[in-house]
Amino acid sequence: MKTIEVDDELYRYIASHTQHIGESASDILRRMLKFSSAQAAAVATPSPAPSTTAQPAAAQPSRDRVRTVRELLLSDEYAEQNKAVNRFLMVLSTLYRLSPEAFSAATESLHGRTRVYFAADEQTLLLHGAQTKPRHIDDTPYWVITNTNTGRKRSMVEYIMQTMQFPSELTEKVCGTI
Repeated sequence: MKTIEVDDELYRYIASHTQHIGESASDILRRMLKFSSAQAAAVATPSPAPSTTAQPAAAQPSRDRVRTVRELLLSDEYAEQNKAVNRFLMVLSTLYRLSPEAFSAATESLHGRTRVYFAADEQTLLLHGAQTKPRHIDDTPYWVITNTNTGRKRSMVEYIMQTMQFPSELTEKVCGTI
């Protein structure tokens, strides 16, 4: 398998067309280009191409990212949280620390019909609903609304983790703890 270098904007565009967790970049491009494996054999040329570039770091979730999230779930501090909103905030803070860029991209596209869920300041959230109960996400520049039900909080985390390309089983486990 050859590797190619793509800029971050193009990578995010390709990743945004993921239909299911674990889908490879090759599968996404094949689907987007309507390109089959049979066509690949006819188009392939034997010209050697040096492969000196690496895949983007976000192409596959690293073991360290997965380990960090699992360690959060097993931590005493997380286990001691009695309220879903506190666990929700801890998960969001951890996801941001793991990849601020990916977290930012995920939260920018996550909003309701009339509500904004994430913002850089409390006032922006209050403008979109007086009873949103904005809370600051520790160690991040973000604020999030917290007066949603637990199911909505879970779906927000699920969307962010899917966008950040975490394994689906880990995403389900995290959502189940909120």
